[in-house]
Amino acid sequence: MKRTIIDQLNRKVEINEELKNIVSLVPSLTELLFFFGMEGKIKGITSFCSNPPEKVKFVKTVGGPITINYEIIDEISPDLIIAGKSENNKEQIEHLSSKYPVWVSDVKSLEDAFKMIEKIGVICNKSELAYNITQNLSVSFDLLSEKTNIKVAYLVWEKPFIVAGNNTFVNDILKKTGFINVFKNLEGYPKVTAKELNNCNADFVLLPSEPYPFENHHIDSYKSIIPGAKILLVDGQLFSWYGNRLLVSVNYFKNIKRLMRSLQDSIKK
Repeated sequence: MKRTIIDQLNRKVEINEELKNIVSLVPSLTELLFFFGMEGKIKGITSFCSNPPEKVKFVKTVGGPITINYEIIDEISPDLIIAGKSENNKEQIEHLSSKYPVWVSDVKSLEDAFKMIEKIGVICNKSELAYNITQNLSVSFDLLSEKTNIKVAYLVWEKPFIVAGNNTFVNDILKKTGFINVFKNLEGYPKVTAKELNNCNADFVLLPSEPYPFENHHIDSYKSIIPGAKILLVDGQLFSWYGNRLLVSVNYFKNIKRLMRSLQDSIKK
């Protein structure tokens, strides 16, 4: 038997009532599928799908999000592929959709993430659990949303410098946490110059662990580019993964907020 599900591009996707061979091309949704108990049905993932580590190591890799190996996917012959608008390009999705059912996520805000979790919950027959998660997260983020005057710049890449701008999940997370994104006037993930970084007037520059692997040795170089800002290394997964990882993110953001306020207070003294 078949059933119709609607993805976040408002596409109708026909899938089997009982799924057996799932391929996930989105790391955060791979983790969510395992969370919803789809272990044994997930037959293909990308090389970036790192969680849960004790389970993904047993699943066949189908390449990276941009370098998909179609031959391996054909060997798996999936009855559902989970893709992402921001992770996979249009040509990939169209090619895969010509052969297999492809469900596409499109998450640019926390509200989008909640809708996505509930839709994946329907796919996995875990609607009640998914709803409980989103309600829990909604309350938790409401408690976290007290506004601050803290201005931040969130880097996602260097050489070239790329920042998180408006209409992105990261920007919405910063907003929901009470921060001011100094690049919210720019759309998407734009390239910026060293001069623009120098003039951005940020109190803090956040260097995430992914997609670019910022590490301790990067801190000094950004201190010289933005001498008036504090430079913090942050967990990129907790800022950009939009599945069940959000359950961990809330306390992390609370601690980041507390740290920033403490650092600001120490400067004033």
